[in-house]
Amino acid sequence: MEQQSPVGALLFQIIFLVAIFLMFYFLIIRPQKKERERHRKFLESLKKGDKVITSSGIWGTVVEIGDRTITLKVDANTKITFSKEAIVAYQPGYEKKEEKKD
Repeated sequence: MEQQSPVGALLFQIIFLVAIFLMFYFLIIRPQKKERERHRKFLESLKKGDKVITSSGIWGTVVEIGDRTITLKVDANTKITFSKEAIVAYQPGYEKKEEKKD
């Protein structure tokens, strides 16, 4: 029986660890990074009048946008202020109107 050289075993372990790191990167880190970027662009595109949903499931219409907060009108006389990060999506069926560029 031949014994594997210590250098070969070490090289195999290094290659194995690099492969695990690459799998971790492409399956976890990269998709999260893309999702964060998509959410950032979504938040930047919000305008007054947009119909949105918060992470807690509250549906409302944007009435005010601050640097770090967004105020939603959720009922006739009810407005609630949220952190921008709490806004996760447009309401189903809501079509955002594009501004015409002349």
